[in-house]
Amino acid sequence: MSIGYRKLTESDLETFIGLRIAQLREEGAKEDTDLRPALLDYYHRHLADGTFVSWLAEDGGRIVGTSGMSFVEKPPYFGCPTGKIGLLSSMYTDPAFRRRGIARELLRRVVSEARAYGCGAVQITASDMGVLLYTDFGFVKNGNFMQYRL
Repeated sequence: MSIGYRKLTESDLETFIGLRIAQLREEGAKEDTDLRPALLDYYHRHLADGTFVSWLAEDGGRIVGTSGMSFVEKPPYFGCPTGKIGLLSSMYTDPAFRRRGIARELLRRVVSEARAYGCGAVQITASDMGVLLYTDFGFVKNGNFMQYRL
């Protein structure tokens, strides 16, 4: 196994979106909405304006792991004096490549991107499978997270 790492490009989007949908399905999503058009639009816009970055893991030119970081800004608060927050998403590793440190390396790279962007915090809604990775990395659970669906 010779895993290489590189940033996502526009030419990777079809594969990246397929893996994002596989991730959501694996996490239990049952909806039958076609997310491809909305995801393609999102990634095109936010790659272009620099508010989304992704690192990929490849084995022999095949994408086997993904990560994503969206940058948002909120009014500054004591826990994040810059107000800039990284929203971690799209953390996925092909099942045949798991338990080899790929997700940890992808996480390290996107957290580094958030730091360089000036973020004061990184947030994620973790799947059950990902909790150990994130807590080992230093993430702390926040039991106050709530969501209102519109």
